[in-house]
Amino acid sequence: MTILELTDSGLYCPPADIFIDPWRPVTNAVITHAHSDHARRGMKQYLAHHQSREVMKLRLGKDINLQTLGYGDPIQIQGVQISLHPAGHIPGSAQVRLEYQGKVAVVSGDYKVEDDGLSTPFEPVKCHEFVSECTFGMPIYDWEPQEDVFNQINDWWRSNAEQGLNSIIFAYSLGKAQRVLSHLQPEIGGIFVHGVIANTNEALVADGLALPNYIRVNQDLPKSSYKGAMIIAPPAVMNGPWLTKFAPYRTANCSGWMNVRGIRRRSSLDRGFVLSDHADWKGLISAIQATEAEKVYLTHGSTAIFGRFLQEEKGIDAVSLQTLFGEEEKE
Repeated sequence: MTILELTDSGLYCPPADIFIDPWRPVTNAVITHAHSDHARRGMKQYLAHHQSREVMKLRLGKDINLQTLGYGDPIQIQGVQISLHPAGHIPGSAQVRLEYQGKVAVVSGDYKVEDDGLSTPFEPVKCHEFVSECTFGMPIYDWEPQEDVFNQINDWWRSNAEQGLNSIIFAYSLGKAQRVLSHLQPEIGGIFVHGVIANTNEALVADGLALPNYIRVNQDLPKSSYKGAMIIAPPAVMNGPWLTKFAPYRTANCSGWMNVRGIRRRSSLDRGFVLSDHADWKGLISAIQATEAEKVYLTHGSTAIFGRFLQEEKGIDAVSLQTLFGEEEKE
């Protein structure tokens, strides 16, 4: 019996009768992280990392049946040893290691190899089969060190504040927003966050994450509160009426997609900062090689291009899978 197979409901481990990040309701689901394309409603039983507990309840409902594990703490399910290992994608993100009858498969979910100072850093796990994303699986994606990007963000904020302008930066509410928040320089001005991000922050703090001080945006705050401020907001409010209270302001987005000039131009933003919670081209290659996997399954992103590279240039047996991962977070 194989360790993993792809079904209409998602990646399935037959001997343990569990799914990993299923996209249809199933009985037993192991969740790599709490983003909406990996953690969905309707499962009877969830298994995830400790640091995903409260944020999963926030997103999926406080009454979900959820069991959590620490990194490297194995459990046995019907002869399959299952453990979670750091993925470095967002706080609480995990790779799922499955061992059965001497064979090891690892489902990575989403991951990045740069230590962001917030998430537990990615750790390669040796295996026979590795299931990998390749969201940015093209050579054009080559990230700058995050220290350089955050220097750019803080310089932009400082320049705006000196001109009497507020700064609004768009970042996904789970992971990216907290990463940005943790690297801002508070001496520049006040730091405010959208309510959705504030709710997520509170859940992550309840899960043990330490975050800097910030103020939740609310209707009772006078407009003078925002003078020279930094406001972190989810992409869902981009170009909407929620922004009017902060005028005059300039806007920016934090995303790996800001690496593509055409996307920056079409987004009507003042700035685009290239900051991703996914591995770039070099990061994907280094992560996959470190696993020493005999076979690699690519779930979403530039699967054809990256798979061909792995086969022709690295001699790795790579196969593309049709999954429902990779949908953009809207909040």
